[in-house]
Amino acid sequence: MNLVVFGLGYTAQAFVRRVGPRCREVVGTVRSPDKAAALARDGLTVRCLPGEEGRLEADLAAADALLVSVPPDEAGDPVLARFRAAIAAAPRLGWIGYLSTVGVYGDHGGAWVDAGTPARPSGARGRRRLAAEEAWLALGQESGKPVQVFRLAGIYGPGRSAFDRLAAGAKRVVKPGQVFNRIHVDDIAAVLEASLARPRAGAVYDVADDEPAPSSDVLGYAAALLGQEPPPEIPIEEAGLSPMARSFWDGNKRVRNSLLRDELGVTLAYPTYREGLRALLPG
Repeated sequence: MNLVVFGLGYTAQAFVRRVGPRCREVVGTVRSPDKAAALARDGLTVRCLPGEEGRLEADLAAADALLVSVPPDEAGDPVLARFRAAIAAAPRLGWIGYLSTVGVYGDHGGAWVDAGTPARPSGARGRRRLAAEEAWLALGQESGKPVQVFRLAGIYGPGRSAFDRLAAGAKRVVKPGQVFNRIHVDDIAAVLEASLARPRAGAVYDVADDEPAPSSDVLGYAAALLGQEPPPEIPIEEAGLSPMARSFWDGNKRVRNSLLRDELGVTLAYPTYREGLRALLPG
């Protein structure tokens, strides 16, 4: 299998580590020459964009699978803007995965949502994400290639967990009634691998854990695992969050992940933040 990845970031690299050993070639994109050099040392073929579009078009022509982990910008989806024709014409592509976010659901007052729930994003970022989802699904319909959308909950894992937030001096921000789903990066990789084995054109999967919970609970549990006093709680109105950080608190919902089990046969290795944090416990 030849795999092309747009955006070799944190999540995409976890997927590559999982499926890379079974690939003839893995080609990924980055924007930084320094990052390209570092990833190339790991045996990957790395294209730095802008600058290597021609080579990437040739990579797409030989690709069996494509993962897209690049967010849209104000102009739309940058991958489709430059490579739509090459992707539609790629003769061997049997799987396209687009990484989105559960943020497209918007606010549901803490109610349960799933892939059948109408998306109603409240902010510009969510609306751009939903438009990108629709554009990728449209490409799949028009080209006959199976496009799958994966709406990811809050991603955590090695180097990006409540332990790291505690070390950085995080406080327990409290907004009454607010809950979030999370997902360990290794569970995301497992879901993508399962979908790769059984593509379903037009599928939308919610990639989230089993237990939505307040952010303050997660930080408190991490502190307890470290034998520390939990950081102080602070009302969200007094937290001084940036507009970007505050936007993550605008949507309150519980995300149901039953398709992962019922259709893809995935059993999460970290069904709640407790298992995930225990596995990440330093030392």
